[in-house]
Amino acid sequence: MQVSFAPNRLQKALPRAGDNHVAQPLLSAKGARVVLGGEALANGLARSIVPSANTLFGPRGACLASESGPLFVCDTGHHRLMIWCKPPSRDQVDADIVIGQPDFSREGRNAKSEVGAATLNMPTGVAASDGILAVADAWNHRILIWRGYPETSNRPADVVLGQADFVGGLANRGASLPTATTLNWCYGVAIADGKLIVADTCNRRVLIWNSVPVANGAPADLVLGQRDFITRDDNAGEAGGALGMRWPHGIAVDSGMLFVTDAGNNRVMAWRNFPRTSGCACDFVIGQADFMGLDHNRASYYPTSSALNMPYGLTVHGGMLVVTDTANSRLLGFELDGLAMDSPAIALAGQPLFSDKGDNRWRFASRDSVCWPYSAAACGNQLVVADAGNNRVLLWEAAS
Repeated sequence: MQVSFAPNRLQKALPRAGDNHVAQPLLSAKGARVVLGGEALANGLARSIVPSANTLFGPRGACLASESGPLFVCDTGHHRLMIWCKPPSRDQVDADIVIGQPDFSREGRNAKSEVGAATLNMPTGVAASDGILAVADAWNHRILIWRGYPETSNRPADVVLGQADFVGGLANRGASLPTATTLNWCYGVAIADGKLIVADTCNRRVLIWNSVPVANGAPADLVLGQRDFITRDDNAGEAGGALGMRWPHGIAVDSGMLFVTDAGNNRVMAWRNFPRTSGCACDFVIGQADFMGLDHNRASYYPTSSALNMPYGLTVHGGMLVVTDTANSRLLGFELDGLAMDSPAIALAGQPLFSDKGDNRWRFASRDSVCWPYSAAACGNQLVVADAGNNRVLLWEAAS
């Protein structure tokens, strides 16, 4: 079944005063090739989000393990992980596997029961690499790891981090301060170069395991955003700067460089060489003019190619760092070659101009619009976009 959205194509236009250049297209002007969830009714309004095998409620994380699948989607509001064994080739295809609920028609935190090895409470981030699946089970304050992608519904996880065992679900294991083994609203997760990287968001830090752990509750090897494992200060106790962070969320690694979206400071932090010591300050930021800039859209109502408003997700694709500029309802592409402090974006999707914002461009959802996109993951020639405000996931090919 194909989804019908209100027609709303991006139009060529000149930039407003204050912006510095015309955007290159980031994604196909035809819009998403496949739309999962978020189907519009004939009157243009969204359909019910009652849980089923093809509905989604505020999905915040999604990725393809490879071009041949599987596709993993954190159906955040329904507290479940949806799995398509093969990438869907048409709209509204039913998922094959569900984890976190007894069946596709059920919802509720931890399946309205106790915390366990196959329950979820606001799953937000997902990463898959070489048969390893990691899910940020944010409100259970833990990371779940499967060794071997699940092939049946509700296969229990093999390893849990942030808690001592699979029945724990308290922030920082019930303590007031964190340690190298605890988590507090962990929203983002990545697997890169054999490392596991977690955005431990409410502890205002990023944790790094030098290899993907095989034992429950294993301590992290490094911490970024704080000087040690036992503090959780906003911006590392300073007004701003290159070390601290406020709301880390998305993580990407490319050619030894590490990127982290610091949504609370409306910027992306960048390390030119992957950190090897705890408390390592970043080398530069984008989205702000300098390390002390913190305001969304640089204290302006309208964005520009150099400003961000609560960026949550990012990925690397086609020589660009792609950032989901969530509260501006757009995706930006920054050229990796020469990327440095305050580099402007060169490519754009979701809005016609760098100076535009607005959920679905202030209209009904269309195949080429977004509403609070929380994450993007690259695979082959396409991006998998968790278009959370539209209750859908988009498989959207890159611009040709």
